[in-house]
Amino acid sequence: MDSGDDRLTSSDPNRINDAQVDERDQEKSDGIALPSHVAGSSALDRLVDTARDYARAAASDNTLKAYAKDWAHFARWCRTKGAEAMPPSSEMIGLYLADLASGSGLSPALSVSTIDRRLSGLAWNYAQRGFTLDRKNRHIATVLAGIKRKHARPPVQKEAILAEDILAMVATLPFDLRGLRDRAILLIGFAGGMRRSEIVSLDVHKDDTLDSGGWINVLDDGLLITLRGKTGWREVEIGRGSSDHTCPVHALEQWLHFGRIDFGPIFVGTARDGKKSLDSRLNDKHVARLIKRCVINAGIRSELSEKERLTLFSGHSLRAGLASSAEVDERYVQKQLGHASAEMTRRYQRRRDRFRVNLTKAAGL
Repeated sequence: MDSGDDRLTSSDPNRINDAQVDERDQEKSDGIALPSHVAGSSALDRLVDTARDYARAAASDNTLKAYAKDWAHFARWCRTKGAEAMPPSSEMIGLYLADLASGSGLSPALSVSTIDRRLSGLAWNYAQRGFTLDRKNRHIATVLAGIKRKHARPPVQKEAILAEDILAMVATLPFDLRGLRDRAILLIGFAGGMRRSEIVSLDVHKDDTLDSGGWINVLDDGLLITLRGKTGWREVEIGRGSSDHTCPVHALEQWLHFGRIDFGPIFVGTARDGKKSLDSRLNDKHVARLIKRCVINAGIRSELSEKERLTLFSGHSLRAGLASSAEVDERYVQKQLGHASAEMTRRYQRRRDRFRVNLTKAAGL
């Protein structure tokens, strides 16, 4: 493999321009167009635009951004090798995968899961351009199988934030406006088993904003969230807690009241002086930063270095925490998390059922 590859690095002066060009190409090649034998008209052109909007909505914004980066990276790699990205070449893609796995130049070798994701991104991008990428072609399939056999490692799971952890974390937050908001984010995210993108996508009412991912209903018994997740629409029930100090519903009510949030996004930014809420929806990265900051401030897993703790915990730690802490039938946890299978739910239940059933003794040993 050419050691001068030169997969995209932060020092590459052409990185932004190449990515921008490829993203524009993708927008133009979304696969939605009038048949060549049909004459265009203003009405048909509007329908094409509408169909393109629906096609883009088939995947989340984060997924589309990742796919765009995958294509930009591959197109740049092809140019450095004197090859063309289109039409798809199984031989070149096989070499590309090998390069990703082996690492070259300043670029480190990528994990098997990242390489698999890159390949999915290429398949999606080719489909938008009217091509089919045959992942079963021997030049791709055998190389990928060899990469998995040689480099595959057990999945690295984020540490679960358990009930006692979440209590310690919210205790580090002040009771100013920003603290009320962040307390509601942590408690709602934990009790609802929600992804960080789902938390910040919530609106007060249905159809408040175009980018809404769901809305809430505050009831006497708790909170009913109608949520658009990765597997479709689902309802998430969050009951009231045993005390106002730890109750996620009460925390949300406090934030809505003092933040004067009665329309649009629920979780928004605050002014620099912390005295009023703003209109702009929070980014999902705020949730990840909040979790990491509170983990450090609460002294969770203090036997580890700060760097190790920052690596261990992320937004998914809230979902894993609920799955690991809730001592209820597994099917209720599966429903709350919106998983399509019980097997996926079990992956989130860090240590909850470990050694509960001793098959050694049950077998008579």
